Amino acid sequence: MSAKVLFFFALLSFWAVSFRPAFAENEEDPGLVMNFYKDACPQAEDIIREQVRLLYKRHKNTAFSWLRSIFHDCAVESCDASLLLDSTRRALSEKETDRSFGLRNFRYIETIKEAVERECPGVVSCSDILVLSARDGIVALGGPYIPLKTGRRDGRKSRADVLEQYLPDHNESISVVLERFGAMGINTPGVVALLGAHSVGRTHCVKLVHRLYPEVDPALNPEHVEHMLHKCPDAIPDPKAVQYVRNDRGTPMKLDNNYYRNVLDNKGLLIVDHQLATDRRTKPFVKKMAKSQDYFFKEFSRAITILSENNPLTGNKGEIRKQCNVANKHH
Repeated sequence: MSAKVLFFFALLSFWAVSFRPAFAENEEDPGLVMNFYKDACPQAEDIIREQVRLLYKRHKNTAFSWLRSIFHDCAVESCDASLLLDSTRRALSEKETDRSFGLRNFRYIETIKEAVERECPGVVSCSDILVLSARDGIVALGGPYIPLKTGRRDGRKSRADVLEQYLPDHNESISVVLERFGAMGINTPGVVALLGAHSVGRTHCVKLVHRLYPEVDPALNPEHVEHMLHKCPDAIPDPKAVQYVRNDRGTPMKLDNNYYRNVLDNKGLLIVDHQLATDRRTKPFVKKMAKSQDYFFKEFSRAITILSENNPLTGNKGEIRKQCNVANKHH
């Protein structure tokens, strides 16, 4: 065989290796794994963690936003950062639906994405950034460190049209909440633990005035009603006004088990909070978490892990967005 022929075959082999996609059709998709970026971008998780720390130092409410975002993204069909997409002429953004009322701070996800892109362009997905920022936000709020797998890829479309089929509203019955999360593999103690996220942040008056007007819900603790009426003085609050009640007046900036003591004392702001403490299926776990923060953190960690692994796009599915708010084909 001539030297020219050998050179030609060598060149073909080089092209086959250099220009194939990340996962060939016949190559096994590794799915989600711990430290997925260890070779392609070894600093990725450290960069995200540092950005979360810096942003939380400047804007304390970012951690609440990241924690809420993982629920709103991962619970709706797939953990694929569809939540972050802006509206287009053809599709409404999930961010702009009624169910997403009060969600904010999406620009800071973009800040983290830009920091990661400077180190490793086109490698780390927005869906992994969303999940890891929630993980590190939980730590910033005094919660447990939860080891989470990575390797997600980003979806290309909003899921606003199906959002209400998957994401329970704050004032849905506890049966609906258990059913929706149960479909993802999260059992009853896991659901009780996830609702412990109401230990931090705030509830807008729009979401709770029906418990105050025209008549006060008799299930509410009278002492707490006085505070709620002070914070929400209007029966029809302006949705653009910043009117809210802190979810936990005792430790509002800390993810802890004080939430469970509050709901047992009839100080839960939302219908689902009240039902959690009274429904026979959930009350035993509420009482157990009220007594043991370790038990709460254990169940919370397990539930967040399951949520974060809900039907992800991996391998060659989806894409790695250049900007988290725009699918690449529109970029």
